[in-house]
Amino acid sequence: MQKQKQHFLLPCLLYITGLIFPQSIISQEMEGEIRYLATNNWTKQMASLDYISKQQRERIAYMWGNRSEWKFYMNLYFSPKESKYEESEEKAEPDEEGGYSWRKDAFYLKRNFEKNTLHDVMTITGKAYIIEDSIQAPGWKILNDMKEVAGHICMNAVLDDSIKKQKIVAWFALDIPIPAGPERLCGLPGLILEADYNDGAKVLTADRIILKKLDKELALPKKEKGKKINEAEYLKIIREHIEEKRKAEEPWFWGMRY
Repeated sequence: MQKQKQHFLLPCLLYITGLIFPQSIISQEMEGEIRYLATNNWTKQMASLDYISKQQRERIAYMWGNRSEWKFYMNLYFSPKESKYEESEEKAEPDEEGGYSWRKDAFYLKRNFEKNTLHDVMTITGKAYIIEDSIQAPGWKILNDMKEVAGHICMNAVLDDSIKKQKIVAWFALDIPIPAGPERLCGLPGLILEADYNDGAKVLTADRIILKKLDKELALPKKEKGKKINEAEYLKIIREHIEEKRKAEEPWFWGMRY
């Protein structure tokens, strides 16, 4: 009975999608820009750490202050062949003295789906790295739930990150068959418009989608600084950093992105 329900569901979804979105939009060359509102919840991020004692949590919370959330914008440029994810120049909230910002660090993520390659530039513990490798398909588990995100009907999928100990729930658009997404998320049969890490510890939601012909938005800078590594070396750096922070009873996301 369950298999029959699943087989029946997808044709219905495709039919509904065809009713909601004009055929002219669905059939045109899919490329453009997405702005994501990123919300980091400090309290929930701390709660996801199983190696931090209550006394240590209280000490860190005192050092950090009363603010539990901070928000910023990220941009994703996409086409059927490529995507590029980077920080936005727009501000989601006013600057505050002493506030934290990722924008001080080198950060942009490039995917070439035609060549199946990635080119990521990011800063980890103060050091810049250029990660170049093939795209490795994440172990997504596609579910059957649906909801609307930024005017698009989306289906959900779940991914477990065993290194960072994160459960990620992604919502991908059924009418935009491009395997791109925010952060390092990709590999689903539709563009990821929302991602939730550890039940609200970090949430990225598309709040503006502009379909347009891209010009130079997908291009990489002519000059890049950083040590070149592959995916395996990147994961080794992440594992060692998290283990070091675990021993010191400090949040591992001090020095790298959550």
